[in-house]
Amino acid sequence: MEVKATLRVINEAAFPGRRGVTDGQTYQRLIGWPEVQQTDRVRVGRATYAPGTYEQLHWHPIEACYYVIAGHATVRNIEGEEFEVSAGSMIYAPAGIAGAHEWEVDESLELLDIRATNETERKIQFTVDKATKRSYIDLEDLAYRDAISFKSHY
Repeated sequence: MEVKATLRVINEAAFPGRRGVTDGQTYQRLIGWPEVQQTDRVRVGRATYAPGTYEQLHWHPIEACYYVIAGHATVRNIEGEEFEVSAGSMIYAPAGIAGAHEWEVDESLELLDIRATNETERKIQFTVDKATKRSYIDLEDLAYRDAISFKSHY
């Protein structure tokens, strides 16, 4: 029996970052993206945040896991509870508004963004109004995330 290797080594330098979801963020697509390496069910990216970046309170329809590579930030949950994160910290945000979080980057921040899906249209995020808890997403953000229409599961 012949076995053909499927292992792939990817160098992040081959995939330049592009503007992230908020001003001050750069995002590199590493694993699970069609232009890099398609996968069955995982997507990994590297996000870098410039000093002073603020990412509004938001939630995702899928769970998200972040591993901090370097830097420092304050992460807040939907109740306003603060968590100081730095190299070695992991942040787990369950799907739904209860997993909502916001970032306030002090110096700079680098992290791995790990998602249990490779479906771009499910990797969207909904901004949360802190006073009313209403969620929304701008049409421009839907277009940027390739989520104007969703895959049919029928």
